[in-house]
Parts: sequence; C-alpha cells; structure tokens
Amino acid sequence: MDHPSKRGLAKVETPLWGGIAILIAVLACAAIWMPDQIGLASSPKAPSGSAGTVYTWWVLAGAGVITLVGAIDDRFPMRPAVKLIGQIFAAIIAVEAGAVINDVTIPFVGAFQFVGAAKPITVVWLVALMNIVNFSDGVDGLAAGVCTIDSVAFAIITFSLQGGDSAAGVLAAIIAGAALGFLFRNFYPARIFMGDAGANLLGYLLGVTAVIGSIKTNVVVALAVPLLVLAVPFLDTSFVIAKRLKYRRAPWEADAEHFHHRLSRIGFSERKTVLYLYAWTTVLAGVALALRFVPYSNHHGSYYLGWGIVMIVIVVLAIATSIYLVYVLEIFKFKWLRSIQIQHMNQDTSEHEIVKQVQREVATGEFDAVKRPPRK
Repeated sequence: MDHPSKRGLAKVETPLWGGIAILIAVLACAAIWMPDQIGLASSPKAPSGSAGTVYTWWVLAGAGVITLVGAIDDRFPMRPAVKLIGQIFAAIIAVEAGAVINDVTIPFVGAFQFVGAAKPITVVWLVALMNIVNFSDGVDGLAAGVCTIDSVAFAIITFSLQGGDSAAGVLAAIIAGAALGFLFRNFYPARIFMGDAGANLLGYLLGVTAVIGSIKTNVVVALAVPLLVLAVPFLDTSFVIAKRLKYRRAPWEADAEHFHHRLSRIGFSERKTVLYLYAWTTVLAGVALALRFVPYSNHHGSYYLGWGIVMIVIVVLAIATSIYLVYVLEIFKFKWLRSIQIQHMNQDTSEHEIVKQVQREVATGEFDAVKRPPRK
C-alpha cells in the first residue's frame, strides 16, 4: 500500500503494485502480435555490421527484471545505488538482445556514429528513461496518461515510416494499450498506483521502442520524435534535479518540486493539474507528428518555403504553450492568489511587504499551498 506523504498527492492508502498488471498486459499482447525477432537495417553510413536482430523475448525478459526490481522497491524500499544496479542490469539485457543505437541523425548536421560507445550510450538512455518516468509519477494518472500519449505518437509515426509490419510500431501500440487500460483505474481518484514497478517498466519499454524505431528509420525525425514526445517528463526531471543540485541536495532525494506539485500549490486540483500536463504533452507530441507529416523538407538538405513557414508556426506555438505552462501560468496565478492570501491573513501588511514576500517565494519556489480566501 502507498501511504500519504509530503512528496505524493495521495490522500488515502492505495494499492501499489499496478505495474504488474501493466507487465501482464504487455506480455499477453506481445505473445499475440510481436515477432520473435526484429530485423534491423541501419543507415548506409553506419559502420559495417551495425545492422542486426533484436530478440523480442529477451527484451521482454528485461521488462520482467525491471518490474521485479520496482516491485521489491515498492515493498521494501531499496537504497538508490541498489535500485540503479537493477536498472542497469535490465538495460544491459535489452542491449544484449540487440536494441542498440549505433548512430543517430541530427537535424541540419547529418548522421553521427557512436562507434565503440554504442552499447554504453544505449544503457544510459534506457536507465535515464526509467528514472524520468519514475520521477514524474507523483499524482493520480499522470505517468500512465503521459505514456499513453507518447506511445500513440510513437506508433503513428513509426507505422507511417515503416509500414504496417513495424515491430516498433506494434510495441508502441501495446504500451499505449496497457497504459490506457491501467489509466481507467489510475485516473483521479486513483484506485491503484503503478508504483516503481510500473513507472520503471514504462520508461524501459518507451526507451526500447525509441531505440528500435530510430535504428529502423534513420531520418531527421528519428532523433526529434523521442525528445519531443518525452519532453514533459524530460523537462520536469531536469528542473527538479537542477534545483536539488543548486541547494546541494542529492539528485535522487525525493521532494515536492515537480511540475504537478507546483501546479497543485498554486491552487489547481489534482484532476486539473493532470489535464494541463496531458494537454502540454499532446501539444509537443503534435510537433513530433508535424515533423513527420508536414512536407517542409525532402530530408536531403532542401526546404520548401510555404510548408517551412507552417512548420515554424507550429514550433513557435508549441514553445509559447510551454512557456505559458511552465512560467507565466505559475508566476502570474501564484502572485495574484498569494497576494490576496497574505493580505487576508494580516490586514496590516503593506503592499510593499506583500510584494517582497511574494518575490522571495517566487525566487525560491518554496511556499505553502495557495488557496483563495473564503468569501465573507
């Protein structure tokens, strides 16, 4: 059972091993629709012998390992170093099963080859994804919903690039289905949580899907798609870790400074908090879809003016939405509500003192939950 804590937003004790249900769904669907082996064809510029095969059931064995590690951590909390060893072990299984990024295509630059560092880089990527999804799983339905949106975007793009027999697209669709099915019991008010078992599992599977999809496409969108559709959990984790380092705290130390915590503190309900983050994720996934379907370039160095302008407008709108959600919404709403609250608490507080206190709280990002004072 998960118990209410300062870090989480749960109000009551809730069952915590939902990740096992997600794993069962993934394994059952993989047995029906996934091939035993996935043939890969790397880019023509990649080193000789870089093409290979991904062995599906070895990859899924790694999924079972990380789910087990997470489930044990849910029941008997591990030291961060021990949990990291488990994540690395699961990532190594996926890499040895053939899910390795040998090269990526960087927009406006071209193919970049990892040569001898391909396997370690892939392990780092997979471990990072596990922790990013795990860090963002702090409010009812957030991780499951974001992973559903991201997986749908992966599936659409990968199927469009590789055709209906795309194993990466099938895996992405399976992840989306498993996460969406779980979301019916996990959306606010949640009746079950996925726990570390589910969060690590979804991060692992999304990472593997991005690896396989990138290897088989080797076009400009191969690098952009994972970064865009996973941008919200990436930014969330980056901001939180940066703040912990700023205040000389361990990066893995739990706190209440994630996006969902901050939105909650400025007066949003759990349901509204999650819906805002869903909307942001959908906008960024839309940019990834636009990169695939808007014919702004032939992906060989030539760009088309009209469609290029359309693409720029889409990107600018996505950036504006991100700025609004990350900065403007929090700062403006917080300043307005907090000023009213301080004045209500102490009628003698001067306007100058209110402004100074609000500015200090905005600068540190540390303040109590802000609520509109009751009407008299």
